[in-house]
Amino acid sequence: MKFDQFLRLMDAALAKEDGGPEDLRDADQMNPLVLALLGDSVEAFYVRSRLAASSSHVAVIHRLAAEMVSAVRQAEALSAVTGLLSEEELHQVHRGRNTKSSVPKSASVAQYRAATGLETLFGWLLVKDETKRLEELLEKVYDATRRAMQEDKKA
Repeated sequence: MKFDQFLRLMDAALAKEDGGPEDLRDADQMNPLVLALLGDSVEAFYVRSRLAASSSHVAVIHRLAAEMVSAVRQAEALSAVTGLLSEEELHQVHRGRNTKSSVPKSASVAQYRAATGLETLFGWLLVKDETKRLEELLEKVYDATRRAMQEDKKA
């Protein structure tokens, strides 16, 4: 995308007066990367909230949260919860995983795609207002990630 096109899109997005959560479209029709953006935010908030309950040190919370929501850790967590997902949830993971996007150097292509799939699932559950299921999966992912990090520290 050219920079001038990007600026026009930004102007158009800011010019819209609607755009509250109630204006979100059908979750099944939304761009998987938009769902992933929402899902990443939800997971980051959840992780920071959990960590804030156990530590009052901002640097500790930030460092642990950054690792917990990294693509590498999200890919591991997806493996840990895949067996718990419904067909519909797996479909959302696949939608996100198969969407083309640029991959950072901090993760392999497979890890990044898996992480995007997990984030897409979280975003999809959020938009569908499936709060109970979203919280259940966030908890399972958090626990799996925490345990994996503890095991890595022991090794």
